[in-house]
Amino acid sequence: MQVIADAACCVASWAADGRQPYHGRLMHVLVTGGAGYIGSITVERLLAAGHAVTVLDTLVTGHRGAVPDGAELVIGSVGDQDSVGRLLRDRRVDAVLHCAARSLVGQSVAEPALYYQENVVGGVALLNAMRETGVGRLVFSSTAAVYGTPLSTPIDEDAPLRPINPYGATKLAFEEAMRWYGAACGIRSVSLRYFNAAGASAERGEEHDPETHLIPNLLKACLGGPPLTIFGTDYPTPDGTAVRDYIHVLDLADAHIAALELTASSDSGLRICNLGSGSGYSVLEVLRAAESVVGRPVPHALGDRRAGDPPVLVASNERAGTLLGWQPRRGTPQEMIGSAWDLMQRRAAARGAG
Repeated sequence: MQVIADAACCVASWAADGRQPYHGRLMHVLVTGGAGYIGSITVERLLAAGHAVTVLDTLVTGHRGAVPDGAELVIGSVGDQDSVGRLLRDRRVDAVLHCAARSLVGQSVAEPALYYQENVVGGVALLNAMRETGVGRLVFSSTAAVYGTPLSTPIDEDAPLRPINPYGATKLAFEEAMRWYGAACGIRSVSLRYFNAAGASAERGEEHDPETHLIPNLLKACLGGPPLTIFGTDYPTPDGTAVRDYIHVLDLADAHIAALELTASSDSGLRICNLGSGSGYSVLEVLRAAESVVGRPVPHALGDRRAGDPPVLVASNERAGTLLGWQPRRGTPQEMIGSAWDLMQRRAAARGAG
């Protein structure tokens, strides 16, 4: 892995190291935010498929060590339009996977300016760099937060878009920018709206600070961390706890690659796909699955509902199946929790040995 301190720095050209420009299936992909959870695991899968990858990440929330060997890491921001343009041109990039974003709901409410600056202004700078360099293929890591509190489930892509926080609003704003750039500049793009990513690959998993996701917090409680708090036990669901859609991160990575391949042949403009399972699991069901994986009770406490949490969030994945040929293949909570638990235990053992 080569580390570059600035996106404007130059290294030997892509063709000089023996790799070839895109002539069909193989491509050179710029992955923004590729040092984060979903981004780094998608980079891992892209490399395994034979693609060339350059990662652009500020490392503000990403981790240098998460970038797989074989990918070049460039430290920089998508908001630096001139540097990104040079990067696209110098690396002869074929397509961009845009995962870089601020993504904490609570922080977005407290600091909306930060979210509009990085998620929207930074994203438009990326689009401008693509337009100027002729890179016409883009896949965007979006979110189910664009739907806000849904009127019905499972949620399909035609559901009303009513984000209830700046995080969701900024993701939706960038989707609209993608739509208009597609119409004006011919950029072919796919926006993937995920629900809840979970699980790990053999080498990479979640490393958030603070950690807000259910499964890693369950597992941390099993390793002596704070007890899990279950927010709300009186929802109109079978066991009273909220129901959510969970997707294994390796399945998400596969969807990203399928979307990148779609941009090679699709018409200009924006395609949108939800990435979900079509079914969901309650918080208590996930907790019980975790207990079956780790072989002991998960320390937990019962708390009140959090404001704005809907009872059920489950996605339809019919369009992803039609457009991308994608279906989740690792769908049980035990598979997702088991992969995360294996990685967490190995990391804990390595820290102990060190």
